[in-house]
Amino acid sequence: MSQLRDKENGCEWDKEQTFETIAPYTIEEAYEVADAIERSDKEDLKEELGDLLLQVVFLSQIAKEEKSFEFNDVVQVITDKLIRRHPYVFSKKRGHSADEQIDKWEEIKVQERKEKKQNRVLDGIAQNLPALNRSQKIQKRASKVGFDWPDVIGVFEKIKEETYELEEAMGTKDKESIEEEIGDLLMIITNLAQKLDVNSEQALKKSNEKFIKRFNFLEEELNERNKTFSETSFEELDSLWDQSKKLS
Repeated sequence: MSQLRDKENGCEWDKEQTFETIAPYTIEEAYEVADAIERSDKEDLKEELGDLLLQVVFLSQIAKEEKSFEFNDVVQVITDKLIRRHPYVFSKKRGHSADEQIDKWEEIKVQERKEKKQNRVLDGIAQNLPALNRSQKIQKRASKVGFDWPDVIGVFEKIKEETYELEEAMGTKDKESIEEEIGDLLMIITNLAQKLDVNSEQALKKSNEKFIKRFNFLEEELNERNKTFSETSFEELDSLWDQSKKLS
């Protein structure tokens, strides 16, 4: 990477890159790693991990050129963090459960945030996370300090309330109000997911794939009948949709 970024003999594209231009590629490569894992493709995973590692090396090289830090510093920081956040393995060795480790990890993270002057409960949650994941993290933090419903009954009541408020907003035809109420409804749904220990992002991803599978079934059925969606009644489409549910 040092050679690729060399001012005289390097690659013209690589030399032009900055933290900001590389960041989108880093996010993309992380998703491709996750995709390879989901497909259980170990060869692809090996390649995608290399691509993700390249992003770390690339960003570290840019930082080195700016005399901020370099790759070895990155490795040292994560090494120190892992040791610090696993006291039961390193500094205070003792048997422990997974739940004990999670609690200790969160306790240490709270202290680390204070040291970074992130004193508010919701400080430090990355803004560029996918919205559902970020919402769930926000609500998990709030829940840990006691700001949450004691059970799911309260959440369901809130869902009804937000649905009613969305209906009211729709009546006004005010796009901003409608958007706001849809956001509120989505957020309370992620709260429900949090309480039920479900990853809302993963749940929606699975529903997306299920929808695609069922929609493809409809399309194939209509093709066999030489019909298009516009030529098919809602009732017939609904019946085909019910048939598609039996496939998954």
